[in-house]
Amino acid sequence: MLGFSFAANAQSGTDASPPLQVEWNARLRHEQVDDDAFHRDAQADTLRLRLGLRANFGSGWSGFIEGAGVASANDHYNSGANGQTQYPGITDPHGTELNQAWLAWQGSDFGAKVGRQEIVLDNQRWVGNVAWRQFEQTFDAVALQWKPVADWTLRYDWLDRVNRVAGPDALNPLARKRLLNTHLFNAAWVHGNQQVSGYAYLHKDKDVATASTATYGARWVGKPSPDGGFGWALEGARQHDYANNPQNFSHSYWLMEPSWTQWGVTGKLAWEHLGGDGHTALQTPLATLHAFNGWDDQFTVTPVNGLEDYYVSLNGNLGKQGWASKLGWVVAYHDYHADKGSTHYGDEWNASLSFPLVPGLTGLVKVASYRADHYARDDTKVWLQLEWQGKQPL
Repeated sequence: MLGFSFAANAQSGTDASPPLQVEWNARLRHEQVDDDAFHRDAQADTLRLRLGLRANFGSGWSGFIEGAGVASANDHYNSGANGQTQYPGITDPHGTELNQAWLAWQGSDFGAKVGRQEIVLDNQRWVGNVAWRQFEQTFDAVALQWKPVADWTLRYDWLDRVNRVAGPDALNPLARKRLLNTHLFNAAWVHGNQQVSGYAYLHKDKDVATASTATYGARWVGKPSPDGGFGWALEGARQHDYANNPQNFSHSYWLMEPSWTQWGVTGKLAWEHLGGDGHTALQTPLATLHAFNGWDDQFTVTPVNGLEDYYVSLNGNLGKQGWASKLGWVVAYHDYHADKGSTHYGDEWNASLSFPLVPGLTGLVKVASYRADHYARDDTKVWLQLEWQGKQPL
C-alpha cells in the first residue's frame, strides 16, 4: 500500500503503451454478518464487474473511461439503498455507475490528470479508493505530480467531489456523493528502503460542514532487506477545524508500527492513536477505512472520546516454493480503548487466506470477529470471494 499510484497510472500514457486496451475486473463475493444488535443475520451475494477502455494518444497523452455494475442475488441485507433495515448493513448495493473518466498527460518529470479518478496517497490512511467494497471511492479532481529530482515526488490534488462507496442509488444522498473544495499537498522522499513524506490536507466539505478539517503531518517508513530484518512505520499528525466547520477543535494522530521479518513471516506490534475530547474526535472521511482499526469496521467514524488501537499481526506465505508460496495469510488481534477516559471498547480477531487459482483469478477467505465491551455489540463477519482481472490490447 505504500507509494504513489499516480506515477504508475501516468505511465500508461507513454508511447510504449498499446494505442487501445480493454481492462476488466469481475468480483463474486458472499458476505455474512452476525450482529447481536439485530435479530436476523445479513447475507449478501453480489457480483461486481468493472469494464474500462484505456487509450494512448501518443506524446504523453492518455485517457481512460470505466463503468461499474453490481448485481445482487438477494436482499437479505441492508445495502443502504434497498430499505432492508431489519438486517445488518453491508454496503454493496446493486446498480451501475461511471467509475472513472479522465484525461492525463505525462512528461519526463511532470504529470497531470483531470476527471473522475482514483486517488491513493501513502498508505490510504487519509485518502484512498476503498477498493474493498464493490463500488469503489473516486474523486472528480485535478491531480498534478512533479519529480524535480529522482528521489523526490511532489503532489497536489484538488478535489471537487467525492463519489462514495454507497453507490448511485443510496437512500441517503450524502452517502452517494459530497461536493468538496479540498486541497491535498504531499511531498515524498524515497531513498533505498526508506520513504519520508510530509503532507497538508485542507479538506472542505460543502455538504457536511462539520467534516471540514485541516490535517498536517509526516510519515516515515522503512522496509526490511530482501533477507528480512527490522522495518517500521512512524507517523504523526495534527488535525484542526477548517473552512466552514462551526466547531473548534484540535486533535492528534500518531502511529508506531515496528515490524520484524524472518523466514518469510512479518510480525507487527503497533499502536495507533486517534484523538478525541468527549465532544469531537479526529476523523478520516476520505480514507480507505476498512484497512484500519479492524476489518469488522466498528470504527469507520471515530468515537467522540477518541480511539487507541493496540494491535499485533502476522502475515506471510504458506511456503517458499511452488504453489504454496502463492498462498498469502494474515492473522491480527486488536485491543480498543478510548483516548479520553478509561473505557474499553472491546477487541477483535482478523484472519484471511488468499490463493491463486489460474492466472488472473484469485480466491479469498476472510473473517473478522469483534467482541464488544462498553461499545457497540458483538459482531462477526465472513467473506468468500473470487476475483478475476485482466487486460487485452485491441
